Amino acid sequence: MAEGKCITKIEQQESTETMIGARILLECLRKEGVDEIFGYPGGVVLHIYDELYNCDYIKHYLVRHEQAAVHAAEGYARATGKVGVALTTSGPGATNAITGIANAYLDGYPIVVITGQVSVDLIGNDAFQEADIVGITRSCCKHNYLVKDVKDLPRIIKEAFHIAKTGKPGPVVIDLPKNVIVQKAKFKYPEKLELPGYNPTYNGHPRQILNALKLLYEAKRPVIISGGGVVASGANKELTEFAKYLHIPVANTLMGIGTFPADDKLSLGMLGMHGNYWANYAVSNCDVLFAVGTRFNDRITGSLKKFCSDAKVIHIDIDPCSISKNVNVDIPIVGDAKNVLTQMLAQAQKREHEINVDLKDKWFAQIDEWKQKRAMPVVNSDKIAPQTVIQKIYEYTKDIDPIVCTEVGQHQMWTAQLYKFNKPRQFITSGGLGTMGFGFPAAVGAAVAMKDKVVLNIAGDGSIQMNIQELMTCVDYNLNIKVFIINNGYLGMVRQWQEKIYNKHYSQTQISSPDYVKLAEAYGAIGIRVQKEEEIVPAIKKAIEHKGPVFVDFIVEPFEMVYPWVLAGDPINKVLLSNDVVDEP
Repeated sequence: MAEGKCITKIEQQESTETMIGARILLECLRKEGVDEIFGYPGGVVLHIYDELYNCDYIKHYLVRHEQAAVHAAEGYARATGKVGVALTTSGPGATNAITGIANAYLDGYPIVVITGQVSVDLIGNDAFQEADIVGITRSCCKHNYLVKDVKDLPRIIKEAFHIAKTGKPGPVVIDLPKNVIVQKAKFKYPEKLELPGYNPTYNGHPRQILNALKLLYEAKRPVIISGGGVVASGANKELTEFAKYLHIPVANTLMGIGTFPADDKLSLGMLGMHGNYWANYAVSNCDVLFAVGTRFNDRITGSLKKFCSDAKVIHIDIDPCSISKNVNVDIPIVGDAKNVLTQMLAQAQKREHEINVDLKDKWFAQIDEWKQKRAMPVVNSDKIAPQTVIQKIYEYTKDIDPIVCTEVGQHQMWTAQLYKFNKPRQFITSGGLGTMGFGFPAAVGAAVAMKDKVVLNIAGDGSIQMNIQELMTCVDYNLNIKVFIINNGYLGMVRQWQEKIYNKHYSQTQISSPDYVKLAEAYGAIGIRVQKEEEIVPAIKKAIEHKGPVFVDFIVEPFEMVYPWVLAGDPINKVLLSNDVVDEP
């Protein structure tokens, strides 16, 4: 069989045909169900691209920067739950991918990143476009491989996909030297895996489950925190059923948005630094905290010494290293959130405990009282309030069920606060790493994955310029992405800190922008500018009705602030509601 031809299904199952490493790579990807990848070619990986030239079972999306390829792979993974794949060349191509790898690692999403490398005999000789990618990525990926023999490639690919999507999901890096890419071997994909020492725990310990249920039934003021692990395990249905069965209010982390319906009466919305006042107070005053799939990072805990200091803590997480890492836990349950919640619900329904409705009603009455205290607009201006833009985007698009991506900054927090998400994988944003420039290429991945969906990218004028070149990718593939730029002329979140903490020393945070309308048109897309409130809805309507990429530039009030706000280091119940109003116990 010629090397450039695809293998039929029968041949794929039984083939021991000799082929080069590049072809073996593609056949391995097909075995893993991969039909779309994101990448950028370069000298070392040209044999792979030559094989892609005649390949009809994998569609390659050419991005304009390697960082964008990895973010797009993550956007694809977030939208689908499948493993996203990115391909880069060696040296700068691989180092450009590092930010994307680190982003996927901190937020826990499954991607496989394949990087080119110089030939094995040149490694360590400072060869042209050599970089120690295995060393560089060691701290920011779940696992990595340097392939030294083409015979190992099928096993490594199978292991990489398994590791990326099991346990706590995350990125796996495969560094592929040039000589391995052209080496020949017989292709046979392994049927079984042997990974000694890698055995994630999926089911919770029965005794710990009973202990947790006992504590929850006795609780007077319980709260559930739902994190990104609920998304990863697909446990939103089980979480919702459990919360409603036991009548427990649910707060979510930024990564957990959509895991519990935002419009449900039990929903507290997002907690943390810019979370809802009542969510922060409920968590701070609870007597039992039930955390599911969250790392308890500093953005949701504030001062660790004062976080839930009087509460008993139950924590479910598939990663045992995440339990008691930041917050001391009374009842740890290692396991997959979906499995453990299923176990807990089954036990709860068996035991027929009575729920003290009077106690719960008092708790909800207190929460309702806290809900009366809300953040207040900061600036009385004749310019458009950015919150108004986000609110109108939500009102106009909520019924079309879009995927909503964001960059990082004020617009991200306003979106998290104001757009009501009722299901997971609808909100795609960078949490742990806080990567400016993430949202646009992530939207590319989401649009490729979900071709029947409208994809929104809500951006700031600072973040959008980080990966703005991907507009050409959108135009080339006619991706149905609407970029809504909240243009305030500043790096808004940094400026906000400078105003409050650094005596209004706006050092290097005022940022100029191109004419986004002309820029969009130069790329072959549609551009719209909005400067008055009455123009907001017509512009959104025009953008949504156009089948293809659109930039909408909303000129908004530059000095608006994101509230509520918990200053770094403060407890989460010390909440700023405006410039002048601080509410604390």
